[in-house]
Amino acid sequence: MERDVVITAQGHENVTAEHASTLEVTSDDFLTPAGDCILGVEADTVPADFDDDFVEACQSADATITATLVADGHRAVVEGSGHPDLSFENERSHVLRTSDYVDDRTVLVGADAAAGDIDRDLVAALADGADLTLTLSVEA
Repeated sequence: MERDVVITAQGHENVTAEHASTLEVTSDDFLTPAGDCILGVEADTVPADFDDDFVEACQSADATITATLVADGHRAVVEGSGHPDLSFENERSHVLRTSDYVDDRTVLVGADAAAGDIDRDLVAALADGADLTLTLSVEA
């Protein structure tokens, strides 16, 4: 079974994507220079919006979750795992983690890439304000 959630967001002039262990897309409408894990702001969907079937599939330790980021013709794919403790209760942010740490913002763990690993052309497009589409797909 594969399920998708599509989130649209905006790039921002302060997108640097330098963080080594996380990647974030937030519904906040601002980004400070300290937010070096954030690739997009003004997300139209937050984890608390996800349907129960998607959440349940992601809560399987055997689930593979793929995050595909697309902006201005550039594409990056990050793959990680589900976790039984994923709650998807946050009403602001989606966080992809290379670690196995879980909080209410976490949408996948064990990611094979973080913000600092994302293609620099994609990052530059987001820093120029490009539209971002983040698609989360789960196979359980």
